[in-house]
Amino acid sequence: MRLRPTALVMTALALAACTPAAVEPLPVGVADYQLGQAYPPAQDVTVVVRDSTATPEPGVYSVCYVNAFQTQPDESVDPDLLLEADPAWPDEFLLDTAQRGALTDRADGLLARCDDAGFDAVELDNLDSWTRSGGQLDRADTLAIAAEIADAAHGLGLAVGQKNTPELTADEVAEIGFDFAIAEECHEFDECAAYADLYGSQVIDVEYTGSLADICADPDRPTMTILRDRDLTAPGSPEHVSEHC
Repeated sequence: MRLRPTALVMTALALAACTPAAVEPLPVGVADYQLGQAYPPAQDVTVVVRDSTATPEPGVYSVCYVNAFQTQPDESVDPDLLLEADPAWPDEFLLDTAQRGALTDRADGLLARCDDAGFDAVELDNLDSWTRSGGQLDRADTLAIAAEIADAAHGLGLAVGQKNTPELTADEVAEIGFDFAIAEECHEFDECAAYADLYGSQVIDVEYTGSLADICADPDRPTMTILRDRDLTAPGSPEHVSEHC
């Protein structure tokens, strides 16, 4: 799906200093959010988001999920980087963004995994961790790390998605270098316009609750809006929901 750099022996962060490879924008159409379990998407799906440990779906634009600012469950991380667990996700720990070098080194390995697997883009989750840290994390540190990770991803030819965080300004988005956004429940929390103002059609909205008819009738909802079950189960599960406007 994308042009791949030839200097694979270089690290992602070293590539950030080089001329970025071309990145493909999101093909506006139908998205599917498959973090819980990968499965063959419906025929009309044009964008699939999967975890960095998964394999991208052939023939569609594939986005790699990267938990850039918190740990994954059971991930081995230097204890000196860890703050307290996220109250919403007790098996994930906030990462100390004051230690920029260590966090960008960690991201380097995750980006390499996404690139080696053949993904077209990455989404950087928990960018808003500073808002849940009780003052332990700094907005400026967090956004500086996001900018370094985005530079590294662009050096690999990967587009970079902002995840949630409607607090960002247009200047901050431009400085970081985000190419698109993935928003969770922007309809539910009346935040969709904030993303559309910055990214136009380059927004995927994932809703977990509510009526699809009501969601699709929202004039501010992104073109690529999907309703999923909160556990992101695969077809065949009694909880599985995957519908779109």
